[in-house]
Amino acid sequence: MTNTLTLGSRRVGYEVRQYFRQGDTVFFTFLFPLVMLTIFSTAFSETSFGVDDDGNNVSAAAFYLPAMLAAGVLLSGLQNMAVDIAMEKGDGTLKRLAGTPLPVFSYFLGKIGQVLVTGTLQAAAILLLAGVVFGVRLPDDPAAWFTFAWVFLLGVVTSAILGIALSGLPRSGKSATAVIIPITLVLQFISGVYLSFTQLPDWLQNVASVFPLKWMAQGMRAVFLPDGYKTLEQSGSWDLPGVALVTLLWLVVGLVAARFTFRWIRKDS
Repeated sequence: MTNTLTLGSRRVGYEVRQYFRQGDTVFFTFLFPLVMLTIFSTAFSETSFGVDDDGNNVSAAAFYLPAMLAAGVLLSGLQNMAVDIAMEKGDGTLKRLAGTPLPVFSYFLGKIGQVLVTGTLQAAAILLLAGVVFGVRLPDDPAAWFTFAWVFLLGVVTSAILGIALSGLPRSGKSATAVIIPITLVLQFISGVYLSFTQLPDWLQNVASVFPLKWMAQGMRAVFLPDGYKTLEQSGSWDLPGVALVTLLWLVVGLVAARFTFRWIRKDS
């Protein structure tokens, strides 16, 4: 077990270096939420998104910050993991790794560790952009940061596991982005990332509530938006126990699905 953990920790460093060497991956998973936050904050800079508890206007940057953090978790975890593993399967990397002494558990530790590292760096960059460039006032309550920590960590791990499960969906490495990216885009549009969740029809809100991104975004809104905004949620509250329960359920679903979908070698190899 000690050797497995040691190899896993070394794989984390390798995976992180590989991640930042791929320009397209860095843009579409790491920088994309920062770009979108900049666009929304600039385009709607003159628009008020309500008032906070002190009567101050809530800016576009403050309103979209929780959504971009939740989207970043999904992109760093599910999208990046699914595409990366599918491409490694397609180009024979996994087949070669299967013939080495590297334990499967070490391989997954490296992948999930990479998502944790890059996801943390991404979240820090988003918060820095919002606070320094757009003047968003970040929470000063330790309880809010504790909520952010568990929503973020649970969301990252769940997204990574679901990404492993979805990596078996593309038929080849070349088709991985064409299959996975539309899934993440649709989830973002129906989960209140780019559109206010309450603006969606009730039936679409119900559909989005089945998936974890809606709940991760809701958990982030509980941290960064004024408490009065909870009345705009579907249940009229932040429902943090529901956030934890649904995300944990998807973590279990992802673990079970990954057990049946992940293979070192494609069936048609």
